[in-house]
Amino acid sequence: MSAVERLRTLCLALPEAAEKEAWGVPTFRVKDKMFAVVSPRDGISVWVKAPEGAQEFLTEADPDRFFKPPYLGPKGWVGIMLDPPPDWHEVDAHVRRSYQLVAPKKLAAAMG
Repeated sequence: MSAVERLRTLCLALPEAAEKEAWGVPTFRVKDKMFAVVSPRDGISVWVKAPEGAQEFLTEADPDRFFKPPYLGPKGWVGIMLDPPPDWHEVDAHVRRSYQLVAPKKLAAAMG
């Protein structure tokens, strides 16, 4: 399974998540609010919304895996390199947190 296929499986398992192509790449949304974006820039990566302060912490702690993405980086999003293969449990945790930050409270609460 490719990194994008694995990411797609993680994202679409979330309540009412949907995939929509934008800018020529897959994006994942809940109620049309984006929570994950696949990027082919400099290898394959996913961009996710992060809580305040997380972007700086992650990019300083492991700059080979985490980065400030263009366009969404100024809004606190963080990029996660998917090549070489990442710790998928960690990617799943970041995707879920991003989802919870953008989903309506009822859907976010349904995740448990």
